[in-house]
Amino acid sequence: MVASPSPSTTKSPISSTYLAPASTPSVAVAPAVAPTRVQSQVSSGQRNAVRAAQQYIEVMAFSRSGLIDQLEYDGFSTEDARYAVDGLQVDWNRQAARSAAQYLEVMSFSLWGLIEQLEYDGGP
Repeated sequence: MVASPSPSTTKSPISSTYLAPASTPSVAVAPAVAPTRVQSQVSSGQRNAVRAAQQYIEVMAFSRSGLIDQLEYDGFSTEDARYAVDGLQVDWNRQAARSAAQYLEVMSFSLWGLIEQLEYDGGP
């Protein structure tokens, strides 16, 4: 007969996915720092860049390079900005679609004009 584990040794799974506020239901942002990274090795600049990147991506659509550029504009080093953005688990295609929708809410574009605008913003 196999003994079942005692309640004190079983662990319940904890979800680490953060869902964006109700105003942007289609955006799911996972933890910015990969679980394999040791927190003590993260500098304060990296930690602050991660927080800023998460805040930006929750309210606006960005391309990967556009978000890095924004963080650099805010005064973060290139290394800290890349660290923050690379740690995000973001569907960049969804971000491009979101950006396109935002543009179309305020301006008229041809298909090619919209594609060019998204590429200018840092798309693939």
